[in-house]
Amino acid sequence: MHVPDGFLNLPTSAVTGAAAVAGVALALRGARRELDERTAPLAGLTATFVFAAQMVNFPVGAGTSGHLIGGALAAILVGPWTATLCLTVVTVVQALLFADGGLTALGTNVLLLAIVSVWVGWGVARLVLRLLPDGRRAVAWAGAAGALISVPAAALVFCGLYAVGGAVAVPLGLLVPTMLGVHTVIGLGEAAITFGVLTAVAASRPDLIHALRPAPEPELEEVPA
Repeated sequence: MHVPDGFLNLPTSAVTGAAAVAGVALALRGARRELDERTAPLAGLTATFVFAAQMVNFPVGAGTSGHLIGGALAAILVGPWTATLCLTVVTVVQALLFADGGLTALGTNVLLLAIVSVWVGWGVARLVLRLLPDGRRAVAWAGAAGALISVPAAALVFCGLYAVGGAVAVPLGLLVPTMLGVHTVIGLGEAAITFGVLTAVAASRPDLIHALRPAPEPELEEVPA
């Protein structure tokens, strides 16, 4: 899923870069409501786990491999705003230190991996949790569903960006089914990993899972007499 340099033209890359900056800026504000002294260390552990897990590739077929994105998993564990920051840090470090994704495509990769995958995964997971009665038992299934859908969703967004500003000679009619097919298979692998991790955490420390915490009550402003 990491987009290399030169796959999108500079105007499209500039727009995705601006969108990524805006998304991260919003996440910096939103994460304040999700983080406290107990959850901040978990955010660091989540970013570390996702970074390490993304280094492990599994075969998809025809010489293609995939790896965990971790957007849905991170969102369920630490909240979507904090997850956006975690995935942003992972994506930037990979680009700067491991040349995984191009520098001119950094905004595109942050948009796809840290914003689209996180928020699509979170939205699907929240929907599943509302439909299933037992949140503690259902959280692993909700995370698996979010992971499964978020990966091809990010691939589809990339196809839309390529349709607008593709800079290489790859026919769109070939790119779309190939990207969706490969990333659906990758999504299955991501769903299995997400299910396993959330099952283990829910069995031992369900209090650490952000998606299982009650929604905070809105603060009431005092009205002067």
